[in-house]
Amino acid sequence: MKLYDRLVEACADDWRAYVEHPFVEMMATGKLPEAAFRHYLVQDYLFLIQFARAYALAAYKGRTMEEMRYGLDGLHAILDGEMALHVKYCAGWGLTPADLEAAEEDMPTTAYTRFVLDWGVRGDLLDLHVALAPCMIGYAVIGRRLASIPGALAASNPDAPWIAEYSAEGYQQVAASTIDHLDALSGGEMGEARFGQIVRIFRQASRLEAAFWQMGLDRA
Repeated sequence: MKLYDRLVEACADDWRAYVEHPFVEMMATGKLPEAAFRHYLVQDYLFLIQFARAYALAAYKGRTMEEMRYGLDGLHAILDGEMALHVKYCAGWGLTPADLEAAEEDMPTTAYTRFVLDWGVRGDLLDLHVALAPCMIGYAVIGRRLASIPGALAASNPDAPWIAEYSAEGYQQVAASTIDHLDALSGGEMGEARFGQIVRIFRQASRLEAAFWQMGLDRA
């Protein structure tokens, strides 16, 4: 059983509240208020800046060349890939990258990103990547499920590009790689106390993800 599957099983209620949040369900139907999506996307841009730092930290803490390259690849994917989608979306609202960087972090953004960075500093590589996992894997889970809903990818749905991005094969492979990397870092068997620790990290990160969705709805 994959470590990821064990973590989801141990945190089932919090995981479900994240991946099936009302914000997500409204994206599939095209009923998500634009104000909610816009606030989310601006905050997610700021979020990704901090996540890029987390991957830079992962590269620094890598014990092998392979682990260092994994962190570097994640950093590159965020800075030169995922953030481009946000810039493209926000350009439609007249917002430039400079505008996005100048935006103020909302409380859920600060809470989540500093939680990840804190574990990255005081924990080991597994702690850091478990803290990152709900975002990296959860978006693929959400994207794949939403894409299967009739009409979710229709041109008439303003949120279809987001769904298409995270349901696409490229991002699905990123999530699969993340799942495999967790297994590699865990080294197979682990004691009950150690597993309990990473469960707490995964659960809190999942809760913070749900709070991130709710932040968008609260601005609608």
